[in-house]
Amino acid sequence: MSHPLLDRLTAERTHPGPVVMGVVNVTPDSFSDGGQWFDEDAAVAHGRGLVAAGAAVVDVGGESTRPGASRPDEAEELRRVVPVVHALAGEGAVVSVDTMRASVAAAALEAGAAIVNDVSGGLADPAMAELVASSGAPFVVMHWRGHSTDMYGPAQYDDVAGEVAAELEGRVATLLEAGATRDQLVLDPGIGFAKTADHNWELLRDLGRIVDLGLPVLLGTSRKGFLGKVGRVEGQERRATERDVATAVTSVHAAAAGVWCVRVHDVTATVDALDVAGALRS
Repeated sequence: MSHPLLDRLTAERTHPGPVVMGVVNVTPDSFSDGGQWFDEDAAVAHGRGLVAAGAAVVDVGGESTRPGASRPDEAEELRRVVPVVHALAGEGAVVSVDTMRASVAAAALEAGAAIVNDVSGGLADPAMAELVASSGAPFVVMHWRGHSTDMYGPAQYDDVAGEVAAELEGRVATLLEAGATRDQLVLDPGIGFAKTADHNWELLRDLGRIVDLGLPVLLGTSRKGFLGKVGRVEGQERRATERDVATAVTSVHAAAAGVWCVRVHDVTATVDALDVAGALRS
């Protein structure tokens, strides 16, 4: 890793293990918090709280990617995201923008965002690769096979970790051809995106195959549906807000696998878990 911002975030973390990214959903229909932070002031206050809890980065997004979600139009996504990015960055937070639109990414960078986190890895908007190359900002390249309206149709794999790794390598090659540099790129295996619960577990067990690609890896398991089903009978799964302990366990697993960053809703639970795991190792 050699991008100055990624190096700084690594050096300045106050807990063992991965950098922690906190989630700020400025959406009315998020699967995890149901619009709790849709109001601008509430979203900014929530971002402040995540930083105070130990998040090195706050990830601001204006589009829900829950299965079946429809997309807001560009103007609405800009309205949701840009003021929150501007406010948090203005207070000194390191902000990433969670968007699949190059225009939203560009506006967010102008407003003070430092990282672009694209769940499509640049596939949803052909203009994204050029923006990444011209901005020089770190870019999270997630594994993706299509929009949320058909989340599970493409969930067909013979070797999920191998295929995810190969498809991520393909995205990296395309971004490099467009003028991006390797030190900008962070890989995300896309837990839950075009993957069944079994695929998610298999991919988590084989995270080393993604880490071995040689780029920083971001893992986003937080509150996802497969965690709600562990130890529960059919139809009695944990609600999204009851999955933070399970999420923290996956954060500890990510630390052991060499993941660079974990993206979570409950920062306190994950930081506590990483602290305990670090104390055990030392």
